[in-house]
Amino acid sequence: MPLENVTVRRDDEARRYEILVGDAPAGFTEFEVDPEGRLVFPHTSIDPAFAGHGLGSVLVEQAMADVAARGETVVPRCPFVVRYLRSHEVPGLRVDWPHPRTADGPAR
Repeated sequence: MPLENVTVRRDDEARRYEILVGDAPAGFTEFEVDPEGRLVFPHTSIDPAFAGHGLGSVLVEQAMADVAARGETVVPRCPFVVRYLRSHEVPGLRVDWPHPRTADGPAR
């Protein structure tokens, strides 16, 4: 059964995008701003209580769309974000792929 009232918001102070179901925090994807001003995404987490509803994909989809709309560049290091970006087109998103030796997971 799909969850209702799902929202994604950016919290610049906490340096992450958060996904909420109603008022309950269900997960987040963190970002760090590197010296070049790019957003490095190192980690994504969904609360186990909300697992199995596709919230990770919703979170990353909306986060990447927001980054694209802001004209920012993504450096994906989180394995979930890497998999998402390798299989989904995000219009207008600039992605700087990390060097294979520094990326989490195997290079493809």
